[in-house]
Amino acid sequence: MYYRRGLKNSFRRAEERLELNTKKLVTIALLVGMGTVLHAVVPGFALGMKPDMMLTMMFLGIVLFPDKKSVLLLGLTTGIISGITSSFPGGLFPNIIDKFVTAFIFLALFVLFSKIHKSIVSVAILTAIGTLISGTVFLGSAYFLVGLPGQFVGMFAAAVLPAAVVNTIVMIVLYPVATTVLKKTNFSETQTISQ
Repeated sequence: MYYRRGLKNSFRRAEERLELNTKKLVTIALLVGMGTVLHAVVPGFALGMKPDMMLTMMFLGIVLFPDKKSVLLLGLTTGIISGITSSFPGGLFPNIIDKFVTAFIFLALFVLFSKIHKSIVSVAILTAIGTLISGTVFLGSAYFLVGLPGQFVGMFAAAVLPAAVVNTIVMIVLYPVATTVLKKTNFSETQTISQ
């Protein structure tokens, strides 16, 4: 009798974990999908560079699911998709490198910031910092792999700095909406920050 009850509880816990992982994967897929659409429709303006909405969705996914497996999945998928839809000449591999590296740096900064101060302001600051890191990694890897169509500093000022501002504003709007939706759907594993 006791063995049967224990087995039943084990199955129930396994079922709950599977359901939670499925919900997490669906949410990540939705974020990447929305980022893909936004990334594809925003035109390139500074020598083929443009504000990277996939980056904002990747950051949002990391904030909502700050675990290594989710970050790895987000970094690789956003890197590949943003590389395929990039208007930057030869931007596939620089995008993959950029998103992968930036995802894990952002995770480390998020964990560090969460211990110091938890608020929407910290998420906004992290988004700006993450965008600057992403732009630096992207331009640096593009420089070494395919070359840059302009000066590093000029491209950074013309594309990365405006992207940091745009991404931060988008995150300030999207983060409260995403956390509210996840709370209403009883998504218990999300480690959301109080606003």
